[in-house]
Amino acid sequence: MTPFKKPHVILIFGAVCTSLFLLLHLWSPRFIEENIESAFLDYRFKIRNLLKPPVVPERIMIVEVDEKSLERYGRWPWRRTLQARLINTLMKGGPAVLAVDIFYPEHENARADAALGRALSPAYGKIVLAAGFDLEPETGQETPGYLFDNAITSIKDQSRLKTVVTVTKWKMSIPSLSANTALGHVFSPADMDGKLRWESLYVKYGDELYPSLSLITAAFSIGKEVTALTVHAGRGVQLGDTFIPSDASGRMRINYLGPEKTFHSVSAADVLSGRVPLSVFQNKIVFLGTSAISTFDFAVTPFSARMPGVEKNATVFANILEKSFIHDVPVSVASLIILFTGLALAVLFSRFQASRVIGAAAFLMIAYVVANQYLFSYQGQYLNFVYPFFNLVLIAGFSGSFKYLTEERRAHELKAMFSRYVSPKIVEQLIAHPEMAKLGGYRKEVTVLFSDVRDFTTFSEHRQPEEVVAHLNEYLHEMTNIIFRWDGTLDKFVGDEIMAFWGAPLDQPNHAELAVKCALNMSNRLDQLQKKWREEGKVPLDIGIGLNTGSVLIGNIGSADKKMDFTIIGDHVNLGARVETLTRKYDSRVLITEFTMAKIEHLIKEGTLWRVDMKEIDAVTVKGKDVSVKIFSISSKPSSEK
Repeated sequence: MTPFKKPHVILIFGAVCTSLFLLLHLWSPRFIEENIESAFLDYRFKIRNLLKPPVVPERIMIVEVDEKSLERYGRWPWRRTLQARLINTLMKGGPAVLAVDIFYPEHENARADAALGRALSPAYGKIVLAAGFDLEPETGQETPGYLFDNAITSIKDQSRLKTVVTVTKWKMSIPSLSANTALGHVFSPADMDGKLRWESLYVKYGDELYPSLSLITAAFSIGKEVTALTVHAGRGVQLGDTFIPSDASGRMRINYLGPEKTFHSVSAADVLSGRVPLSVFQNKIVFLGTSAISTFDFAVTPFSARMPGVEKNATVFANILEKSFIHDVPVSVASLIILFTGLALAVLFSRFQASRVIGAAAFLMIAYVVANQYLFSYQGQYLNFVYPFFNLVLIAGFSGSFKYLTEERRAHELKAMFSRYVSPKIVEQLIAHPEMAKLGGYRKEVTVLFSDVRDFTTFSEHRQPEEVVAHLNEYLHEMTNIIFRWDGTLDKFVGDEIMAFWGAPLDQPNHAELAVKCALNMSNRLDQLQKKWREEGKVPLDIGIGLNTGSVLIGNIGSADKKMDFTIIGDHVNLGARVETLTRKYDSRVLITEFTMAKIEHLIKEGTLWRVDMKEIDAVTVKGKDVSVKIFSISSKPSSEK
């Protein structure tokens, strides 16, 4: 494993992170669910209403005691005789059901209470009155008998009622109003962020379950009574052919249709004054409640900071009426999504470069966002957003940063190591594909080039040091540029000698061809420099170049804590150096061995190596070798220079 790749670190982090989010998903901490996840759910509501606005049922109407009503008939609460008149007027319109979302916990006077009582109990099954429950400490209240008449009697899987919403105190309207009217609770605790997103379809008080105002209204709207309701504990409520899904606590996720005033509403003042024809209430489900600011009956919802409570109840009823429920995606499916996406992303980051995987990670996140919104908007399916998405974000963030930092550090190391050896083009390739840079030591076939200035010692003894250095630097600068132009690796300068090679650190199958072309280019460029130097009155330098091809040992060689050089060693390196020394004996600027010749001979025959002059010089036995090696002189005309 190369040091810049740490797949085990990324895989371990991905596994730990995915396990953590999976456990959080199974545990579902209230703080996360009701503060973070719920905030993302609110956005899903708003986006859904842009993509596919829900249909508002025409059968539902709201009669609201609004600011206009208070201006005309006085502050709230109104006299009960006036409210009795309002209810009697509404009932004359022939609504299917009237849900009265108003409390009457105290007596006004006998006459007024009796008038309102008569208005509320014309015939059972037509009017539902709000009933209040609370979580205050128990006060030893005796449960009134009429309350038991409103309890749900059909309960399945009672053992799963352990997590049901349990209340400890009832707050009913006075008995003369509650005894002859169906009751539905309006106990609706908000989430931790203050928003109301759930409807408790039923609550437990004592040993009984009591339906919500919206649920019993739904039963009456289809001609059923409370006895028609069947609670399937932990799963939902059956009403006729409609199954209303709930969580383990008996709560239904409210599918809000929009902000306040989404439903068709009329002012109570207009009903009392006769400005609204009673025919508009025929066979409608009418919700009567307050919306004036001074009545303080409001809820914060995903769409609104001040939705009247009566409209929330109408929304829940609309969900039941239209069967427009929000179904939770099964926990097992959501868990598999967390596992698959998290581990898949970790594997991708462990195997590929960060720059290539970041795009895939972004695509995966965007795909999840789109799929999540699609399920919610078009399928009515709720899939948790926070745990799968932020698992991807954390894995991508950590893995991307980790790989970027390690690869960036490695890139700096490679750049620092090779920028003085090879051309910028080769450096960029090494940074882009660092796995190609094998630094630990290995054998490979390369072509080595040695170049030396002839009679440099004599040249330097008769000149000032500054002149010698300037002259030599000009020459070395030009030759180095040519080596880099032909993608060679500059091994070292030894005084006036240059050593370079081809075939490493990157694979170069045509290393011999590149080396020969570089040598010819160096020779042609030297001819141009010599002409320039003569014109400047300087002594022209001449060089000898020797090339050899063979298997060598390559690696970082030196003192680990002092100085390391990427270099090559071996017999074929020594042979290349010794061939260079023979250029003086045979008066040839460029000599190559038979091993290099074997690599380029077909190019010369094909005419693709330039126009070259090539001839065999001799078969020589170099120092340290028992077998003679053929050497060849090779040259090109200036016009052949690249």
